[in-house]
Amino acid sequence: MTWHCVQADQVSPQRWRNGGGWTRELLTWPAGASGASSGNWALRISVADIEADGPFSAFPGIARWFAVLQGAGVRLFERDWQRDDGLLAFDGALAPDCRLLDGMTRDFNLMHRQDQGRIAVETVQANAAQRLRIDASGDWCGLFLPEGGELSAAGQSLSLAPLTLVWTQEQTSAQLRAPGPVWRMQWTKDRP
Repeated sequence: MTWHCVQADQVSPQRWRNGGGWTRELLTWPAGASGASSGNWALRISVADIEADGPFSAFPGIARWFAVLQGAGVRLFERDWQRDDGLLAFDGALAPDCRLLDGMTRDFNLMHRQDQGRIAVETVQANAAQRLRIDASGDWCGLFLPEGGELSAAGQSLSLAPLTLVWTQEQTSAQLRAPGPVWRMQWTKDRP
């Protein structure tokens, strides 16, 4: 199978420098780039546990997407964000203040270095009873499944636990079943 898989609960959490939470880094891409402060990555995808109020770190030149996965949610940009609100896109340079609504939250984070290429991010409405065709194109394609699911490609099937990221660097297709929304990300390198 040409799809790679990483589950958040199989990644060791790393404590934030400010002590306000933990990050499970699912992917820094391309391979070999690591850490949020590294200048070598084009994409960084993680799941974070926010334990305390405080500002987000500033990332100039980075486009960010954020979503609440578990917990009551957070207040960002003068609005409450909760589990069913989907993805919030914002400029990483803004470093908004984050307030917990009622205890710890677990959140999805996608960062894209804007000078490295172009990314399209969309919510795909999947269905647990019916297969949805996913066509991977561009230089990298990924799916984040908040509630898990099943991916079938090339005669093989992957059973995917909640909070799983799958991705491929090949032009391929797959069939997806999932009990809820899935976030599809497609990245393309800028070419001269």
